[in-house]
Amino acid sequence: MSPRAHAPSRAAKWIWLAAAVVAIGALAGLALLLPITWRRADLLWLLALPGLAALLLALDWHRKERATRRFGDATTLAGLTLGRPNAWRMLRGSAMVLGLCFVVFGLAGPQYGSRTRVLHKRGVDIVIALDFSKSMLARDVRPSRIERAKAELMRLMDDLDGDRVGVVAFAGETMEFPMTVDYSAVGLFLRDMGPYDMPVGGTAIGRALVASRRLLERSRPTMEGVDPSDRAQASQVVLLLTDGEDHEGDPLAAADELSRAGVKVFVVGIGSRTGEPIPTYTADGTWTGYLRDENNDVVMTALTPENETQLRQIAERTGGSYFRAREGTVGVDQIRQRLRELQQEERESRRVTVHEDRFAIALLPGFLLLVLERLLPEAWIGLRRRRRSRQPPRATRGALSAEVKR
Repeated sequence: MSPRAHAPSRAAKWIWLAAAVVAIGALAGLALLLPITWRRADLLWLLALPGLAALLLALDWHRKERATRRFGDATTLAGLTLGRPNAWRMLRGSAMVLGLCFVVFGLAGPQYGSRTRVLHKRGVDIVIALDFSKSMLARDVRPSRIERAKAELMRLMDDLDGDRVGVVAFAGETMEFPMTVDYSAVGLFLRDMGPYDMPVGGTAIGRALVASRRLLERSRPTMEGVDPSDRAQASQVVLLLTDGEDHEGDPLAAADELSRAGVKVFVVGIGSRTGEPIPTYTADGTWTGYLRDENNDVVMTALTPENETQLRQIAERTGGSYFRAREGTVGVDQIRQRLRELQQEERESRRVTVHEDRFAIALLPGFLLLVLERLLPEAWIGLRRRRRSRQPPRATRGALSAEVKR
């Protein structure tokens, strides 16, 4: 066989490479032109990987051909070689390149077709930010500010139906209870907590508001196939109950963050303006007197006009309301009606368009093509081997013809 006869086979790999690149480009063009939306269109650039794989395959075939030509005469090697590997190599390479293209399409998340879905809005998400500083032990509200606040919150949860509730207990630091509809678990958490359980004393309203925002963000569900603008998010509310004596942080900046997140803050100011001493207790709950400062003077706690101004600004910046607890109460009754109004709005429903995911249609053929590439042989030698096995040696054929002549 002359060297010219091998020229087409040598050029075949480069022709195959050019055809593979054109095919990949055609598939990419179809992906952009067809009426298909992509969940992750930014992943379509991975179509460069099948092209790179085709180039590496062509270079590997070229390297093998050069090594074969250096081994000996092409005509002699053709007689010694069983099968025709070029066609099968290209078939395997084509299966791998197409399989990778379909895998990339599947990862990009094709979406074709849509259906209308009725989204029922969820209830209200409520975070109770309750002040557990030692000043909440004051008895201007019976039996104490903190105990009365717990009792009123329990009564408030009795009116809830399907609304999720979380708790942020705060003093100098915060402790959280995650969002849930298990109101008995929330009640158990509140009953077991007390000002002496807080690791750091003081009052940090700003830190409590930041913790409330993060708790709401972590609890937001994701809905597959629904655009973010169409998601029916529940109204989110923070109930801040405090005596207003903020010792650190920037509550107004935290309120601005909540406002940008669409969270309303309803603030209840607890305490008298005349001042009330703060009782102290031992670990077993025995009363030991009143809290005193370094001069041995009794420390008084009061809801001052300055504290009320700050609490009112927090509510106004978020679109909420400020309530001052009436004498003998902690003000929970005053926000119950506002919550009912929000709950009524959240019981509405609306229709949204949901795009149908079709990634399986792309991933399945891609997987099958990659499996086929591994199953195909390098060259088909069965037919040629059978033909050779059927032909007797020349010496045997000569003996047979001589036997026939006799």
